[in-house]
Amino acid sequence: MRVFAVLSLILLLSACSETPTETKTKEPEKPSTPITAQQAFRYTYPASRAWAADSLPLRIRSMQLTGVPAEPGKAGAWEIIYVSQVQQEAKIYTWAAIEASETLHKDVFAGKAQAWSPSGQEKPFEASAFHIDTPAAVETAKTNSKAYLDKPGAKPPINFWLEFTPRFAEPVLRVMWGETAGSAEYTAIVGASSGQMLGKI
Repeated sequence: MRVFAVLSLILLLSACSETPTETKTKEPEKPSTPITAQQAFRYTYPASRAWAADSLPLRIRSMQLTGVPAEPGKAGAWEIIYVSQVQQEAKIYTWAAIEASETLHKDVFAGKAQAWSPSGQEKPFEASAFHIDTPAAVETAKTNSKAYLDKPGAKPPINFWLEFTPRFAEPVLRVMWGETAGSAEYTAIVGASSGQMLGKI
């Protein structure tokens, strides 16, 4: 009986002497950085090809997000419309640096396919025609927009819109001082293949 009492006492003392295990707190996730149009294209293109083997981009546009730091030629979110002429459908893919809303999720997210026919002004373009990335387009736009940039007053944040229409012989990057093509204070049009300044609005 005494032996059991001694053993119990030893076990109790050894249990009390054990150092408590440390509880590691998980570090908060670092905010993702904004990316360029070509990076967004490279992230979403494989997913679009898994949906339709003939998918091509129809339009690429940037979206600035609160909480994502601004960097020249980059955006916190991108929306790319891909189309399939075989399936006669279009599908929107987005990339976002953060979980922004119920419809704009972090990383690559695919929307639902919708009916599409090649009847509008915008035309799908080959990936090989998209040589010039948005940082380079910004530099070209600024170099050729001195009159606008020298005007007094704060300028709106820059956004981007990439499209291919009959107006130009190549896809173009609209470098827009403003949120949309319709509301932009000033727009410089840069060739996505040539990198040349093609117009101003």
